[in-house]
Amino acid sequence: MYKNIMVPTDGSALSRSAIAAAIKLAKSTGAKVTAFYAAPPATPLVYGGLLPVSYVSPGEHSAIIKKAAERYLGVAAMAAKAAGVKCKLAHVTSDFPAEAIIAAARKEKCDLIFISSHSRRGIARMLLGSETQKVIANAKIPVLVHR
Repeated sequence: MYKNIMVPTDGSALSRSAIAAAIKLAKSTGAKVTAFYAAPPATPLVYGGLLPVSYVSPGEHSAIIKKAAERYLGVAAMAAKAAGVKCKLAHVTSDFPAEAIIAAARKEKCDLIFISSHSRRGIARMLLGSETQKVIANAKIPVLVHR
């Protein structure tokens, strides 16, 4: 059936639930899992009035991303190990998480994207968008949405 299941994570409880379900599916089909995290890039210096509100150097930002990726992807690594499922970990920095997920799935030769959905509605969906919806609309491989 499936040989390589991509499971993106944003560190949320819902994505942790999707990781567990994806690993369960992988175990039952003999597939491996590729856990993926698309980190947001550093933002420019933000000013409030005339004073800078915050600034993080590129090096500090890289360290923050590395720490978040280790924490978020570590959940998948530990769950896969406990289930006896092969697991690869990958992360990138991107302004466009949906595009990064699709590109990583293509690069890793995944045949399924197993993604969670926060089910935002109304104004929240308009303002925040739906990365899951973008993945569904643009992926060339099957997408399974976990809620």
